[in-house]
Amino acid sequence: MYIIGLTGGIASGKSTVSKQLGELGAYVVDADQIARDIVQPGEPAWKEIQRQFGPEILLADGSINRKKLGEIVFSDSEAREKLNRITHPRIELAALQAIEKAKAEGYNIAVLDVPLLIESGWQRLVDAVWVVYTDRETQLLRLMNRDNLTREAALSRIRSQMSLDEKKNYADIVIDNSGGHKDTRRQVLAAWKAIL
Repeated sequence: MYIIGLTGGIASGKSTVSKQLGELGAYVVDADQIARDIVQPGEPAWKEIQRQFGPEILLADGSINRKKLGEIVFSDSEAREKLNRITHPRIELAALQAIEKAKAEGYNIAVLDVPLLIESGWQRLVDAVWVVYTDRETQLLRLMNRDNLTREAALSRIRSQMSLDEKKNYADIVIDNSGGHKDTRRQVLAAWKAIL
C-alpha cells in the first residue's frame, strides 16, 4: 500500500485536498477526527486532559471546550507540549490501526491527513509527503474568516505551527492552494496520476 502523508498549516486548504483524494479513491485517515474521537467524555485522553488542565476546560455536557483549550495551548508552548504528550501517541496508534484496516479492505492508496505530520516525526510512516501550501496573507485571511478571529489571534495560531515555507522543505509534492479550487484540483490530479 502506498501511503501519502498529507500536511499543511491551519487554513491552508489541507481538508480540501484530503477530500479530493478521497473522491479519487484513496482511503483517508483523518488525524483531526481521531483527535476529536479520543477526547470524548470518559475516554482515557479526556480524563488526562481534565486532570492536566482542570474542570474549567469542560462544557456543561462534560465534553472538552475545544475553543477554550485552544486558547490555552496556542498561547503557551509548554501547555501545548503537555497536550501533545497526552494525545499524539493515541492518535498515532489509531491512525496505524486505520491504515491496517484499509489494507485489509484492499485499498492501494491511503492518505494520512495530519496537520503536524512533520512536527510529530510521522513522515517516517509514509511513502511521500504532500504539503498543501498557501501564502501567509491568504492563510491569515482564511483563518480569520473561518474561525471569526482577530488578526492577532489568527497570527498567534499560525505562529504556533511550523511555517508552510519550512514545511515545503520536507515535501515530495507541493500543492499550491493560493488560487481557486480548479487550480488545486488540477495539481492534485496530476500528482495522483503520477502515483498510479
